[in-house]
Amino acid sequence: MADVPENAPEHCPGTGSEDAGKASACEGCPNKNVCTSLPKGPDPAIAEVGQKLSSVKHKIIILSGKGGVGKSTFTAHLAHGLASDEDKQVAVLDVDICGPSMPKILGVEGEQVHNSGSGWSPVYVSDNLAVMSIAFLLSGPDDAVIWRGPKKNGLIKQFLKDVDWGDVDYLVIDTPPGTSDEHLSVVQYLSEANVDGAVVITTPQEISLLDVRKEINFCQKVKLPIIGIVENMSGFVCPKCKTESQIFPPTTGGGEKLAKDFNLPFLGHLPLDPRIGKCCDEGKSYLTEVPDSPASQSFATIIDKIKDHCRKLRESRQSETGETSANMETS
Repeated sequence: MADVPENAPEHCPGTGSEDAGKASACEGCPNKNVCTSLPKGPDPAIAEVGQKLSSVKHKIIILSGKGGVGKSTFTAHLAHGLASDEDKQVAVLDVDICGPSMPKILGVEGEQVHNSGSGWSPVYVSDNLAVMSIAFLLSGPDDAVIWRGPKKNGLIKQFLKDVDWGDVDYLVIDTPPGTSDEHLSVVQYLSEANVDGAVVITTPQEISLLDVRKEINFCQKVKLPIIGIVENMSGFVCPKCKTESQIFPPTTGGGEKLAKDFNLPFLGHLPLDPRIGKCCDEGKSYLTEVPDSPASQSFATIIDKIKDHCRKLRESRQSETGETSANMETS
């Protein structure tokens, strides 16, 4: 996939295309002369990223076209759940450049990133859980990132190419809302890295589903496989009496109906629980703090489905490359 410059016409072929600066859509475009002079063909960083992440067994992207549906909360707790197995190494990459929240949610706000000969070292939440975010590169937590697309894309490329993740079982990538710069960059640079797929997060109400349908359409257009759909904030469970109330009624069927409409797996419902927000504010794992709650049980079921998908996909890839079961690595 070729980069598309800002202010490009609707049918821009992209900067890496052989037609860059030459197509009919390029006439009148302010970027025409620049695109004509740029080197053509795929960005060499794509192969570099593929090589760099060859030591990462599974790559999972968390998506939603809608803001405020709980992508970062889900990302953090998916990472916590995967890292509950001490034999697994888990990493989180926060590519929400303008609204990075992973350091706060994971309890490592204010930490610093160190650079060495092997690249940037991520910040460790625990012995087997690491995170990288632009928040670690800012001078303060209230600093605004006021960047145009190319600069954001450049940082995402650097995160994927230059961070020294080491041998990792799962890399979970948290993305911002929408289907634009950050999403295109992630998909482009991971095109040779064997991404397992995306988990799409929604809430039950139609106003959320409208944007999530666009996200699914985005995945289909860029050929990003979808692991499944999660419906977050699916009812409120009282922490004391355990009674469930529908805060956001699924007027058109919610996430489960959406998954059925697109013939996608539905991974499960996650109920509202005020203790989830409290744990995120305090940088703690809700799964550890409230392990017997309905939400924790739902998280566990969803995480098991994601792990099972990744395991089956890895076995399929190994089978296709001619490896015998005796030589397969456990995932």
